[in-house]
Amino acid sequence: MIELYYWPTPNGRKIPLFLEEAGLDYKIVRVDIGHGDQLKPDFLVISPNGRMPAIIDHAPADGGAPISLFESGAILQYLAEKTGKFLPRDVRGRVECMQWLFWQMAGLGPMTGQYGHFHVYAPEPIAYARERYAREVGRLLGVLDRRLAGREYICGKEYTIADMACWPWIDAYDKAPFDLAPYAEVRRWRAMIAARPATVRAQALGEFRADATSMTEEERRILFGHGGKA
Repeated sequence: MIELYYWPTPNGRKIPLFLEEAGLDYKIVRVDIGHGDQLKPDFLVISPNGRMPAIIDHAPADGGAPISLFESGAILQYLAEKTGKFLPRDVRGRVECMQWLFWQMAGLGPMTGQYGHFHVYAPEPIAYARERYAREVGRLLGVLDRRLAGREYICGKEYTIADMACWPWIDAYDKAPFDLAPYAEVRRWRAMIAARPATVRAQALGEFRADATSMTEEERRILFGHGGKA
């Protein structure tokens, strides 16, 4: 059994993509980041950075005590190694997959997150910030679009954790839609993954999320004032 500490943000959505594809037994523990669940002492034991997702694996491969993990990229790598799925086993394939996983963690996710913050959540519009992060997201989408040209998935013919990491971050903010028209390969790839049965099941887990734009001032303070942004 995997305990998944979860709220349906782009980072949170990565892990159900894997769990559903791999057919692993799991249960969700909701971490309502608007109400400060990520700052509670019990959760900080699992995720010292105060962010979700996190997991507890109650049946680790070594047969020992449960293993807890935080950081979505680390969780995806752990699950891939545990199951032998969605991560190439040959040296060159693994390196290729891991570099694109880290590209998402270091670039696509943080930059798109900043785009979303200044276009959706910021209490007042800041033109420089909006333009700066829109340009950077566009640049990163261009990198991904060129990578996907001639490839079914990011690493070739096989669906991997690199795809699972990147997919939830594509046009992630309904209140600030990003123009994907220039990125034909990204649109093709995005639609293909969206149609996978496991993706459909994983996406259904987000139905309990409230409208982010309706946050109270207290929820906004918790989410953005104490390092709890997911």
